Amino acid sequence: MSACFQCGKELTYNEIGAYKKFVNRGAAEFLCKRCLAGRLDVPVELIDQKIEHFKQQGCTLFI
Repeated sequence: MSACFQCGKELTYNEIGAYKKFVNRGAAEFLCKRCLAGRLDVPVELIDQKIEHFKQQGCTLFI
């Protein structure tokens, strides 16, 4: 499994999917939710809400 390239935290499948969805679908390195939220200047809760929204839509980047 991958680790966040900023803080080193072990990443979940959904964190990798969020990075691909919001930043770069072809990325090979990823940020955890906390670091991604900081980069996008949004609260972590918004990342979680968007993940749930995309899961409900059937997006295959999320489980």
